[in-house]
Formats: sequence, C-alpha cells, structure tokens
Amino acid sequence: MTTTLQNRLNAILPRVTEPEFLQTKGLGNEIGFWIFDYPAESEMMVRSHLKLLAAALESKHSTIAVTHINLFTKVCEYLQERNFLDKSFKIQKVKGNDALTKALAGPLDMQRLAPYIVETSQAADQDLILLSGVGSAWPLLRGHDLLNNLHALLGHKPVVLFFPGSYDGQALSLFGRVPSNNYYRAFKLIP
Repeated sequence: MTTTLQNRLNAILPRVTEPEFLQTKGLGNEIGFWIFDYPAESEMMVRSHLKLLAAALESKHSTIAVTHINLFTKVCEYLQERNFLDKSFKIQKVKGNDALTKALAGPLDMQRLAPYIVETSQAADQDLILLSGVGSAWPLLRGHDLLNNLHALLGHKPVVLFFPGSYDGQALSLFGRVPSNNYYRAFKLIP
C-alpha cells in the first residue's frame, strides 16, 4: 500500500502543473476542487511529501502562484485573534471535547472561518491552493463544510484538499471511519 501511495504522491506535481488543470478546463463547468485521499495512518508520509511538493513548485514552477494552507494552523490563528484559544484549552481540559466543539460552533461557523482563511492566505490571488490539516482540525472543522463555503469565495480556482480518509467521488469519510452524509462536487486528484 505504501508503494501505491508513493506512486500517487509522485503523480501530484505533474498533475497540478498541467495548464488545463490550472485553468480548470475540461470540467464541464464544474468547480475546480480536488481531493487527494489517503489512509490516515500515512499522515506523516503525506506531510513530508507536501513539503517536497511545495519546494518543487517554488523552484521548478515559480510562475505558478501557490499557497499551502494548514487548516489546523488557521483555526488556531483564528481563535487566537479572537481571544478564544486559551479559553478553548480551558474548556477542553475541564469539560471535554464535546463541550469544546459546542462552544466553538458559533465562532468557527464556516461563513466566518472560510473568508478568514481566504483573506489571510491571499488565496483569491493564487493560481493553486493546497489544503491540509483537516484531520488535525476535526471535529472543529469539517472538510465538506469548508469546501462548500470556499466555492463561493474562490470560484473556479483549483483547490486540492489532502484528506486523511476516503473519498468515493460523492462522500468523504474522515479517517475511513467518520462518514459524511453530504455529497460534494469535487474530483479525485489521483485515483
């Protein structure tokens, strides 16, 4: 399985640098959102590859404006800016994860968080947006929720979500265990 995943990882750079991919051509007027799903136990391998991918894009494809957004980091930055981060730690420690998720449901509403992510990463000005860290940010952030809200903000810009779980072309299953009942119009980046 590692060899297969490594082959899929190696196929990312040629795929995301294709002019048709960057211009979202051939999608039948669909949005240019892509999912790269992988087994959750391969998280460290994917993180390592993302660093190599970013370096290769910067050195060999410097004409492509790319941003890599770690969603967990963005959630923490967002909470810190609103003076919720320390309070969140206290709630989690005293009352647990469920209480924290409930307490942050309003502040982390995607209609607030998605614009923050786009603005602070200048995503609208990029040619390619890479998203990671969705597993680390769960359950505070849901991948399908974020993608649905990013669509209105980014339109046809190519967005790739690195997803620790599975995507069958219709539904996401985080960690291969947390099913989503929501259909999402994204494409598998590398089958």
